[in-house]
Amino acid sequence: MLRQADGGDQRLGYPWELPAIVALSAGMALSPGVTFLIGENGGGKSTLLEAIAVAAGMDAEGGSSNFRFSTRDSHSALHGSIQLVRGARRPRTDFFLRAESLFTAATYLEELAQVDSAALAPYGGGSLHEQSHGESFLAVMINRFGPDGLYLLDEPEAALSTQNCFTCLRRVHELVREGSQFIIATHSPILLAYPGATIYNCGEHGLEPVSYEDADPVRLTTAFCGTESDSSICCSLIDRDAKTS
Repeated sequence: MLRQADGGDQRLGYPWELPAIVALSAGMALSPGVTFLIGENGGGKSTLLEAIAVAAGMDAEGGSSNFRFSTRDSHSALHGSIQLVRGARRPRTDFFLRAESLFTAATYLEELAQVDSAALAPYGGGSLHEQSHGESFLAVMINRFGPDGLYLLDEPEAALSTQNCFTCLRRVHELVREGSQFIIATHSPILLAYPGATIYNCGEHGLEPVSYEDADPVRLTTAFCGTESDSSICCSLIDRDAKTS
């Protein structure tokens, strides 16, 4: 369970006025397996995910609760105003995996390896910089993630091919079966297909639970792929968005 802590008059402007953040006052139930955050750019899903990570003791730029690095202090103060309500069972390990800042985390690990030669062992034994973006992302999931963990993924599809989105799903499933919990911000209809997941849309109506079929990434992708191989569906979607903007 996630909820907003008692606060005061300082909660003005961004991100406090985002509908998804306002909705935290009513609480947000997290699946013991996989919870997805979806929504348009600027809706607050990554801001919320980042705040959850920091509130859980992880670094805002990514990594585990043992990571301590910062290239730019740009995260909001939201983490200080939310509470993670946990049961008696605590995660054995954790990790905040951000596609956009994996390069920085990889550099941090290389610097640690200069002091401690075993620093890279949990990541496959080699530098993440010596792999492609997608390969290094999966290397963290496959080698570093383990049972009974709390894992936060911010738009993993940004690093992954379509095929490797399925590889990501398989790894998520393995770890959920071993007692791990995931919170994932995504635009990917493939990742959203994880069976039994809870999906929240971060939008003008706050934090709205939606079904897989009603999730915008699924609905729009289905519309796009549901016609013969021509560009007419793309034109109709562009026209529709132009009329509603």
